[in-house]
Amino acid sequence: MSNGDDDGEDAALDVTLDSRLDDAAEALEAATTESALDDVEATLDEIESDLEDAELPEPDEDDEDADDPREQLESRLSELRDDLEDQRGPYVEDVAETVDSASSTVADSEWTDDGEGEAVAAVESFLDAAGEHYDLDADAGDTPESASDALADAATALETSGLDPDEDADAIAGLVEAAAALEDDLDAAETWDDLTVQEQLDARGFYDVLDNENRKDFPPEWSALKIYAKQGEVEPMLFALGKLDDSEFMEEYVLDQFLHMGSEATDAFDELHQRAQKRDKLPIRILGKMGDERAADTLHDFIEGDGDPALQKVTLRALGEIGSADSVQPVANRLVAEDDEVRSVAARALGLLGDTRAIEPLADVLGEDDVDSVRASAAWALRQIGTARALDVAGEYTDDEAYLVQAEAEKAAGV
Repeated sequence: MSNGDDDGEDAALDVTLDSRLDDAAEALEAATTESALDDVEATLDEIESDLEDAELPEPDEDDEDADDPREQLESRLSELRDDLEDQRGPYVEDVAETVDSASSTVADSEWTDDGEGEAVAAVESFLDAAGEHYDLDADAGDTPESASDALADAATALETSGLDPDEDADAIAGLVEAAAALEDDLDAAETWDDLTVQEQLDARGFYDVLDNENRKDFPPEWSALKIYAKQGEVEPMLFALGKLDDSEFMEEYVLDQFLHMGSEATDAFDELHQRAQKRDKLPIRILGKMGDERAADTLHDFIEGDGDPALQKVTLRALGEIGSADSVQPVANRLVAEDDEVRSVAARALGLLGDTRAIEPLADVLGEDDVDSVRASAAWALRQIGTARALDVAGEYTDDEAYLVQAEAEKAAGV
């Protein structure tokens, strides 16, 4: 008998919760202010709490089509909460967030020449449209930088405007519409990514060095690169390197040209330094030929320990060519490397550095290393340093059993 009473109570509770949800839905439909929406939200919170505590009948496990009262009520509650959020606002804070995001878009996008003008015009249009609803006191200026700053100022002004979603609903709606148009206009403004690679190169005047004859050569990019390399024009070569990165041939060609240009390719330092940080040997070689001391600290990291002898040798040669005094100790540390070729290249790098601090470490190698080619490299390095002390140390080995060492010693002694 009691089970029947319980079932009746559960059914009544189910109906009561469902009826309360009906009332909440009607209240939501009638709500026209944020205060009214807050009241509906409080009602939904109460219903949710009661639903969590309610003991509702479980669906029949043997009936796949059986209804689950709790699931149905929770679904209705969730839908009403979604409707409530959709009905809120709009808020001026949302407009401020959109405008601030647009400010970053204007500042960070890689606009074409046409796109720059379009982006600035988009900001001007927004400021004019928004100004009809709230005085933003901002000027887009003539550049993407000034336009971005104007939007950032506008976002701050809107954030602190205090516009009320009820009292200033029309103004906020107008601002929302202006912000949406700003997003659309910026999306339509031309960036370099909107163009094909060839269109990007053409827009930058990359093909202007070609005449009617060599423009027909395939690919024309290679013909242009050869002309730029001959003229020592680094910037267009760098631009092409970034845009033709899907062509291994073009990439290697540009890097090879930078290698031959040496110090004349210094304008490409940042790009090559970035590539060298991936421990790519060709950019490291190019940095050596450039002789730019800014690369030294990065390259020192590549010669620590005994890993990858090939990388260490390339790096040691580059450090020797760069010639930074800060490289003497890191390079001298490799005179005791496990790999004899690394030790030999380290000795020669010290010779290129030409610092007298390397004399004693090189003297130790000349007297103690068990590989003749390494000892010969140490003697060669002492000759490159060229001070009286360095030449005296090397000259002591004119009677050495190893011909390679003897030949270097005789040159040091002037024999």
